[in-house]
Amino acid sequence: MQIKPDEIASILRQRIEGIDPGSSDLSEVGTVLSIADGIARIHGLDNCMSLEMLELPHGVTGLALNLEADNVGAVLFGEWDKIVEGDTVKRTKRLLEIPVGEEFLGRMVDPLGRPLDGKGDINTGKTRPAEFKAPGVISRQPVREPMQTGIKSIDGMIPIGRGQRELIIGDRQTGKTTVGIDTIINNKDSGVISVYVAIGQRMATVVQVREVLEAAGAMENTIIVAAPADEAAPIKFIAPYAGTAMAEYFLYDGKSALCVYDDLTKHAYAYRQMSLLLRRPPGREAYPGDVFYLHSRLLERSVKLSDDHGGGSLTALPIIETQANDVSAYIPTNVISITDGQIFLESDLFNSGIRPAINVGISVSRVGGDAQTKAMKKVAGKMKGELSQYRDLEAFAQFGSELDAETQKTLARGERLVELLKQNERNALSVADQVASIYSGTGGFLDRIKTERVQAFLEGLLIRLHTENKDLCDRINETGQFPEEDEKELTGIISGYVDDFGADFDEHGEAEVQGESDRVDEAGAAAGAAAAEADKAEEEAPAAA
Repeated sequence: MQIKPDEIASILRQRIEGIDPGSSDLSEVGTVLSIADGIARIHGLDNCMSLEMLELPHGVTGLALNLEADNVGAVLFGEWDKIVEGDTVKRTKRLLEIPVGEEFLGRMVDPLGRPLDGKGDINTGKTRPAEFKAPGVISRQPVREPMQTGIKSIDGMIPIGRGQRELIIGDRQTGKTTVGIDTIINNKDSGVISVYVAIGQRMATVVQVREVLEAAGAMENTIIVAAPADEAAPIKFIAPYAGTAMAEYFLYDGKSALCVYDDLTKHAYAYRQMSLLLRRPPGREAYPGDVFYLHSRLLERSVKLSDDHGGGSLTALPIIETQANDVSAYIPTNVISITDGQIFLESDLFNSGIRPAINVGISVSRVGGDAQTKAMKKVAGKMKGELSQYRDLEAFAQFGSELDAETQKTLARGERLVELLKQNERNALSVADQVASIYSGTGGFLDRIKTERVQAFLEGLLIRLHTENKDLCDRINETGQFPEEDEKELTGIISGYVDDFGADFDEHGEAEVQGESDRVDEAGAAAGAAAAEADKAEEEAPAAA
């Protein structure tokens, strides 16, 4: 049969004319060259962007990270073990986006926004980019509004402000997570939206955190983003970025948000694993060269926006785990240089019963008094100096040499301040309670009380304040001010309670001889506590009804 060119040309012309350009699916596709450990090498995506989402079979999502001359290195999310060589990969032409919205409040999700709590699907049409450029200087305003933690030692000496980045650093089992969780609980009624990002933890631990938050009534304003230990490195890598994207939704809506990253050490481990599998050049301690940029671009997104941009804030509490209290290691020094201060929790202090185990000498807030209420600034101003002085003199006192009266006085004051700052977990204090407690120490009232009786004294004092001087407490809590007339009133209350409680020493530090009748015994204190609880229950009963 002879082929006629005219007929072929005619057929082709008809076919071309019949094509509808709108119905054709033109997409750039590539092929999987190799797959291993959640990392795919893809050929054929010449125009692919960095951090672009890729579509693979079996519902697997890829994220393009390495753009090389002849292939694209991508990390995979989902059931990547079902992907085989030769599978087709499609470009989406969209950068990695995270679902966001108020629908996530009270839920526990993975970094891709999929629920993990068994409470059904989350229906939201809103997304935000996982990577987002931090606002510039013009869009910001200074940090001035306090982010109250409810912890005396932090609010008094290392204050955190809304929009600040305060690092929590220390060895394993020193109470780092507790500080973050207590801050979330303390702000449950302050309008702050909290995001807790768990990276590389056991799922049982994350569930326990959720139960604690639910029991405290803080879960309804909190999102938990979980990337547990058994997940692949890519999921752990995007977890803090996903948490930040969810918090930014509220930030740019003019609200205040708090993000706790627990912890960024495991995040750096995941990034190192991913980078080595992508064959990026290793640097110090086998970390890639951009591990600093990894955390800096994340934490710079925490900000206090100017009023022209809505006035919202995003406060970051990153957690870093150290080895043998070594804060000069690679990742700790990186994150210390990025953040606006650090709270250093020391294992020796923790083991000796000082909890929270905050090392006052190394801990610092670079925002300082700007993030404190005027009342707290007034009463706690000299406390850090006195504690540091006590730590210095403590070493000399151990030699047992004769000490002058002034040194003994400094040591006695320091012992009582250390005892004053001890606080149990889940025991957040209001501003007024903190002011009264710290003022009793810095004002010298505790100098007349034996160290072992300080905690009992403070408990009794707060009970009296709540029962007999509620107006004063309300004024300090509402205004954050501590004028002279309030100071005189509080001085009178504390002095009166010292007499009722039974002082151990006079004003000159000499031991007082007293009868038991002059002291408030433990039974009396317990009765007072029971009465206060009963009053509280009566107040809550009408509300429940």
